[in-house]
Amino acid sequence: MKKQLFPLVTADIALFTLIEERLSVLLVQRANEPFIGQWAIPGGVLDPSTDSDLEQTARRILQSKINVKPGHLEQVKTVSGAVRDPRGWSISILFSALLPADQVPAVVGDKTQAVQWCDPQNCGHKLAFDHQELLEAALEGLRKKVRNRALPLHLLPSKFTLTQVQRVCERVLGQELDKGTFRRQLRENADLVELEGEYVRGAQRPAQLYTAAPGFVFKDA
Repeated sequence: MKKQLFPLVTADIALFTLIEERLSVLLVQRANEPFIGQWAIPGGVLDPSTDSDLEQTARRILQSKINVKPGHLEQVKTVSGAVRDPRGWSISILFSALLPADQVPAVVGDKTQAVQWCDPQNCGHKLAFDHQELLEAALEGLRKKVRNRALPLHLLPSKFTLTQVQRVCERVLGQELDKGTFRRQLRENADLVELEGEYVRGAQRPAQLYTAAPGFVFKDA
């Protein structure tokens, strides 16, 4: 009989992006027990032989299950208990990850049947384990940072306009922001670098392009 080790240590990841300018989170359909066939946020078990820490566990899971390398990954919270996983007493670290939609191939891996992008507030599925609560915590953590004036630039392409910055913040928060107030908050923001001579040209006035400053970190202003 195989010896069962407790507690079970796992990493779960809420991966956010914008799909057609709507904030979306990635779900995977489980290919193995427990909860085979049910939907969940990506997750997996710590492998002490390969993972130096749980952040590496999270990155390995995203790479192996859905072929994703997130630009931003951070710990949100730790959950634990005897009943949250039918395999036994478990500890899980919840991570939040951000990535532009054009950099998310979402290729199904060996342990995943299917993937789906959905509205994080209305996924339309009963999620496995306690992943509904984890998803809600990750979304609130993301919104809290944006309310504290952190800029989620990892959801944008490498070059963007200030209008795009405002729009992505609005999509995260689920509400419109006053343009004048938002632009005043962006003045002298060291996270934004103006790309001299580069504009988006169209029917309206050309819009200046910006990029994230070198070493940019998504953190409260």
